[in-house]
Amino acid sequence: MTAASPSLESKIELRSILTCPACGHEASEAMPTDACLFFWECPACAALVRPNPGDCCVFCSYGTLACPPMQEQAAAPHCCG
Repeated sequence: MTAASPSLESKIELRSILTCPACGHEASEAMPTDACLFFWECPACAALVRPNPGDCCVFCSYGTLACPPMQEQAAAPHCCG
């Protein structure tokens, strides 16, 4: 019997550090797997942070890691090499 390869889901990170563009405060946040986070309120300065144009969520704009759907897309094998 051979060991099963780890699933793609097991490689997805679910925490990212968001950096507030207004004050520079960093906060570790859990990323939802079933929705994009369009708004984040900085706990230090109360700025309402929104994604940059072209980004799907605040994690893709201000996080140390992209959101789970984007991580999944980046890790997916390409059909044509």
